[in-house]
Amino acid sequence: MHSFWIYVLRRLLVIPVTLFIITAVLYALMMVAPPRERATLYLPPNQPRVMTERRYENVINHIIAEHGLDDPYPVQYGRWAINLLRGDWGYSPVYGAPVLQLLNLYAPATLELALYSLLLLIPLGLASGLLAGWHPGGLWDRLFRAAAYVGGSIPPFILGLFLLTVFYAGLRWFPPGRLTAVQILLGAGDFQRYTGFLTIDGLLNGRADITLDAFRHLVLPVFTLSLTYWAMLGRITRAATMDETGKEYILAARARGLRPYRIIWRHTLRNVLAPGYTGMALAAASIITGAFVVEVIFNFKGLSELVVRSLSTTPDAALVMGFAVYSVLLVLPIMVALDILKGLADPRLRAENGGADGAPG
Repeated sequence: MHSFWIYVLRRLLVIPVTLFIITAVLYALMMVAPPRERATLYLPPNQPRVMTERRYENVINHIIAEHGLDDPYPVQYGRWAINLLRGDWGYSPVYGAPVLQLLNLYAPATLELALYSLLLLIPLGLASGLLAGWHPGGLWDRLFRAAAYVGGSIPPFILGLFLLTVFYAGLRWFPPGRLTAVQILLGAGDFQRYTGFLTIDGLLNGRADITLDAFRHLVLPVFTLSLTYWAMLGRITRAATMDETGKEYILAARARGLRPYRIIWRHTLRNVLAPGYTGMALAAASIITGAFVVEVIFNFKGLSELVVRSLSTTPDAALVMGFAVYSVLLVLPIMVALDILKGLADPRLRAENGGADGAPG
């Protein structure tokens, strides 16, 4: 058990180190532009058009001096990082609001979409890959490989448009967007926002109809977003299962007359989970940072709404940087948590990374 806690500690230390490296690189890329060009990003859209040239120059010089845009890189980065820790992520001239407030307002939609996508693809990917790898060449394996090939080959935007055409325009089963009846409640102010997740807030407000309505809006984007990563996770699990089926402990379990489902769920699954966690981590990171195409297709008002609008007129540097940092803060803990679970399932990783004997606790 000692080796496990060393392993956990090392993984937790990855979060601040990785965050420092990523933010330092991001800020360095932003500083490639000269101070005067970066100063224009602090102006509201179209503001230079209504100012005289002399007034414009005075405003730019004032912004450079106020924000220290001509200071050395370590000074600027340190000031920016300290402000982040204090909760001051900058001000968005495009939206006319603090960046952190905007991110907290729009992020729940993206997180809700990502959460239900993960809840769908992880159990289905593990179960389908296990069953396919347990009977390679069988009917289920052939069906799985065909479905995984199709699911991994269709671009999300093509799949999303197809699903909208069939299930919304044709059958009228699942609408796009995120809100229908909820808009009235939000406008009236009698719908309390506890978590930002409409499926949960509907229940907390005693409105099961709102929860059902939110689920109807989630069906198509969740399926579109999770299909590709289901195929990836299923293939990884299938390959790991096929590798396990020929090992001695499986042969011994079969010789003792244990039923196949007991061998799979009580013996094989734990060893298959170790490589499966890699697929889960990749899926989690890709879904959170790659949900924006799906959000745009289905008009799902999440973080994509912020990014698209912030780049459609005058580039909003504060909002773009805030979005990048926010995404890293969302992804890193998930990656580390899955890495810790992987070490818990595979003692060999603890032995390699913990510096101890790696014996299970």
